[in-house]
Amino acid sequence: MEEEYSVDPALLLAAATDFASHPGTQSDASAQEFLNRFPLPAIINALQTKADYPGLENALVDSLERIFKTKYGASLIPHFMPFVVVGLGADSQKVRYLACETVSCLLENIDDSTSVHLIHQYGVYPLLLNCVIDGDEQVATVSMDAIKNLAGSPNGLAIIFPANISGPTQLGNLAGKCSSLGRVRVLALIVKLFSISSSVASLVYSSKLLSLLEREVSNTNDTLVTLTVLELLYELAEVQHSTEFLSRTMLLQLMSSIIGNASAESILRSRAMMIAGRLLSKENAVRFIDESSFRAVVLAIDRRFDFLESQDADECECALEALGQVGLSNQGAVLLLTGSPPAARHVIDAAFDRQQHNKQLAALHALATIAGEPRSENDVILTGGAEENLQRLIYEMASRTSKLTPSGLLQSILQQDSDLRLAGYRLIIALVARPWCLLEIISRQEIINVVIDTYTETKKIGMELRHKCCQAIYRALTSSSKLISDPALADIAAKLQEAIRRGPYLVRTRTEAQPVVMTAERF
Repeated sequence: MEEEYSVDPALLLAAATDFASHPGTQSDASAQEFLNRFPLPAIINALQTKADYPGLENALVDSLERIFKTKYGASLIPHFMPFVVVGLGADSQKVRYLACETVSCLLENIDDSTSVHLIHQYGVYPLLLNCVIDGDEQVATVSMDAIKNLAGSPNGLAIIFPANISGPTQLGNLAGKCSSLGRVRVLALIVKLFSISSSVASLVYSSKLLSLLEREVSNTNDTLVTLTVLELLYELAEVQHSTEFLSRTMLLQLMSSIIGNASAESILRSRAMMIAGRLLSKENAVRFIDESSFRAVVLAIDRRFDFLESQDADECECALEALGQVGLSNQGAVLLLTGSPPAARHVIDAAFDRQQHNKQLAALHALATIAGEPRSENDVILTGGAEENLQRLIYEMASRTSKLTPSGLLQSILQQDSDLRLAGYRLIIALVARPWCLLEIISRQEIINVVIDTYTETKKIGMELRHKCCQAIYRALTSSSKLISDPALADIAAKLQEAIRRGPYLVRTRTEAQPVVMTAERF
């Protein structure tokens, strides 16, 4: 058999290198032409027996990867499943990588019933799990992708979540037998599966796999592992349907505990703040997370703020960003502004403190969010007590500075660098919906001059935010029958309206043609 499929390794190396380096994707025709010259059994035989031929293994792996990604190449995979099985257990990480990629190609190009049946028949799934646990980083990543593809069909899910919960491939049992690196990789696989859909997330939850993440976070003996798991939780919290399931766990309580742990590494507290903030910022957070959990997180961050010193700049910025995320919803903003004392005071104090640029920038964006810039127009204004505290805290902050008034604070922000100015636009867009802030802004011609000036910003995002700010001021002004009827404000309204009409981007006003005087030519 070997003799029948034997080829000159030098000739095969040259052809495979040329095929693999061809720019762009390979077509079915080019893949078929290559395999007509070098049949697949010959390539597989060479890969198994000529691995020590310099450069041959890399060239064959690269070319086979491109072949199997074509429709024609993928159609051949079901006939070569024994090769896939051998490849998944190979000593060579390159070959294992190829085998995992081949499984993905099978699942993506062959109908579900056939591909999943083959994976079950040849025992592929346990081999993929081995690649997750003990493969190199690239092999682990591509094997996770293959398992995620397998989870895309009901039959595939039955393999990943077997009825026998005590089986060796059950992810919870597997994680318990792994090294710390293997456990982290299994947890990363769980996060990938959870992110597929709400129905798969439900299987992950009912299989008690989320408890593995909680257990690792609770174990603070290995800071590196804990930080890695926190990064996975941060990724998990980004999933839209995460709040529904994570709210049933002890995750938020664990995050509050880490935030309040003064002996923990600062980076661990920072990530815990960001995870909690991300979870509480979800649109459906109000439905699934009770008020006590909201308040526990806010209280933990608030207490931590009291102990932060100037050198803890990174942690301080994370705390500000987390508070901003909590304030994304109306309910979250109310909680930040109605505590005793309100946690939002830290955000307001930092927003107008020019001592630390990045801290001020984070605080300005957080305050703009709490004040309602990302929320719908009907959801900007908060309940009475929260609104009163927002106004009081800003006026108190202004009174402690040389600017004396909120309008002075806002003007000073618009006079700073581009990043702070953009945050200032967001803050004005949110605050100007309040009559007291509208009066502050229209009392400062300098603020109006900045927001109507087409040349203030040179970058697209800055131009658009400036224009949006202009629109917000004009909308608030014209919605007040008392103010719009004031003749003294007619000029401001006209300037705002003209600036809105010009649009957000650079617009040159029309200039009259200028006569050019030239000396007459003489012949």
